[in-house]
Order: sequence, then structure tokens, then C-alpha cells
Amino acid sequence: MSENKPFGDLFLSVGASKCGTTWLYWVMASHPELHFTPEKELHYFHYKYGQEAILSNERRLQNATARVLSRIDPARSDIHQVRRNLRFLDAYLNEPINDIWYANLFRAKRRGTYSCDFSNFSALLPAQAWPEIAANCDKLRVLFTMRDPMDRLWSHVKFHLQVTGQVDKLDTWSPEEFRTFARRPFIWDNCEYGVALRKMTAGLRPEMLHVQYYEDLFLDTGATLGALESFLGIAPRSYPSDRLERKVNATLERPMPDFFPDLFGPDLDRIASEVEDLGYTLQKSWRRWG
Repeated sequence: MSENKPFGDLFLSVGASKCGTTWLYWVMASHPELHFTPEKELHYFHYKYGQEAILSNERRLQNATARVLSRIDPARSDIHQVRRNLRFLDAYLNEPINDIWYANLFRAKRRGTYSCDFSNFSALLPAQAWPEIAANCDKLRVLFTMRDPMDRLWSHVKFHLQVTGQVDKLDTWSPEEFRTFARRPFIWDNCEYGVALRKMTAGLRPEMLHVQYYEDLFLDTGATLGALESFLGIAPRSYPSDRLERKVNATLERPMPDFFPDLFGPDLDRIASEVEDLGYTLQKSWRRWG
């Protein structure tokens, strides 16, 4: 890290949403060459490129409470870890929010380790953001994870209704209500893999971008994690079984309605074709809907 390149070595996992990034964060947090903050999704670049509300004072205080303060248990918490987390909060709640603010979130990391930020909104950044981010790094590595588009969309719809206390909608909504909800930008934009990949490939050198599949994370976990370690240039690691087997951010088990694929099939088929046109081989489990 230098004054001209304040981000040093930076590893960004940028989504897509509901593609296993929280599980990956939980697993890879045990790697000694990776440094994670208590807040998985820092959202700094989403803030910097136009979405300032994402790091409002209220939002940051909410996150500080949820990720650190509410988890302090005097009977069980490790006092040294609590001190490290509070030092992070000192930087996280500081102002102004700029490149130095972001760099300071990782000031506790060991020399030679990556600063790691798993903010799914980063997949939605404009194309010009990527060369600008890279210019502030000694080394930049970006991971984009894709999932069967229909399964991802259904999981995202279920998860949002689950966390907002609206699970009853899964049983009562009409096809048109599902269509309208899923087309809202905060849901639908995460489906547009081709758009995200075109922006990233336009602004990043090939060695900076690694694309993987959600399905491989769980069908061939060892090989998929090994490929990611090789991309990052870090030592292979045997990850603890309790981390590999843990379910995080689990989505409600609910079968997809029979009408759901018909609502979105042509667009999701288009997206799959765009991914193929960019040179990626679709997973065998991905369906064609058009």
C-alpha cells in the first residue's frame, strides 16, 4: 500500500446476489492470507459511484449494531477480538467517506495479506469504475459468481420476502404480482450477468477477473476453492469442516410455482446466451426457457 495506491492488495467478491457469496466469506475468513472486516459488505464503491444513502450515518450505525455491538457477550466473547472489532468500528464510523476512509477499514491486516470486501452491489458498478479501482491497487482481484438464472431469481425473491416478513406473499401473489416484484431493479439487475461481465471485462485486465459457478461451489467444492486460491496466488488450505458444512443466509425451502419460469424464461434465456457469447460455458444444470 502506498499514498498513490491506498487499497494495496484488494480482493473483491462482487456477487451475484444469492450465489453463495456469504458462504464463501464464512469459509475463506479462516485463510491466513486474507483479511476480512466484521462487515462483509462494505459498499464503499456503490457509495462512491452514486448511491450515497448506502453509507448514511443511520445505515452505518445499524450495521455496527448488527455486526459487532449486539454480538458482544461478556460471558463468552473473546476480549481481544472485541477490541479488534471496536477498532474497525472506529474507522467505519469515521468521516469523511473517501478512499482513505476505505483503506483505513483494513488497517489491522497483516503485511502481505489481501484486503477482502464481499459487496454484491459492486457487480452493478458502471464500467468506468473498474479501471479507477484498479489504479488505486497494488494488486486487484475480482470474483464474480453466477448461478442458474431461474434458480437465482426465485431464491432472491424468496429471500427478500423472508427477511422483510412477507413470506405469506409466496402463497397469495398472482403471477402478475410475482412478475412486477421480480422486475424491480434491486432484484432484476442482479440477473443481468451479461451486463455485469461486459462492464468488468471492459475495465479489468484478464488476470484481474475470475468467474465461477455457484453450482460448482457445492458439487466440486475442493476444486472450485483451489481454482480461486490459484487465481489469488495464495497457498492452498484445508478449510475446517464446520465452515464448509455450515448453512448461512439460508433461504426458505419453497418450491418454485409452475407458472414462474413462464414469466421470465425468454429474458433469462437471453441472459444465458449473452454469457455464452462472452466465451463462458454454461453449467449443464442451467435450463433453457425461451
